[in-house]
Amino acid sequence: MDADRAAVARQIGREPRAFSRVVVRCPFGRPAVTEQSPYDPDGEPFPTTYYVTCRHLVAAISRIEAAGGVDRWTQAANDDPTLAESRAKADDEQRVLRRELAAGETGRDGGASLELGVGGAGRTGSLKCLHAHAAFALARPGYELGERIVAELDPRWPDRCCTDPGIH
Repeated sequence: MDADRAAVARQIGREPRAFSRVVVRCPFGRPAVTEQSPYDPDGEPFPTTYYVTCRHLVAAISRIEAAGGVDRWTQAANDDPTLAESRAKADDEQRVLRRELAAGETGRDGGASLELGVGGAGRTGSLKCLHAHAAFALARPGYELGERIVAELDPRWPDRCCTDPGIH
């Protein structure tokens, strides 16, 4: 097992199912956002291309969600044309990325999940998971909606590493 995969396993408390690579690192050099394969080794769909693994970020985004963030950001994306366009572009980019990463594989769903947007979302509706939108923004700068969600993280990074607390 390579060091990144081992670090991700420590962060999420289990072996990662569809881990491909680390795409964003925290200031301490540990994985913060990973890229997943569209399908796990058994062919099961894994619709979240970018996945937040940093415990600090996971907890901070969870606090936003617990405070009504999913509904608030879904409404903002529906009401603000800039955010709506940003979401639509990110969903389209997600579909292209998933097809590229799948490299012709269609998994147990016959390729249906390759057509999902950020975080496994369909064409419309709720954002479902702010973690996925934040991860997409961190991995692919320029996603306005996700960047606004990330801007709520205060602080964005902790004072010490949350994966290996001895690292400052």
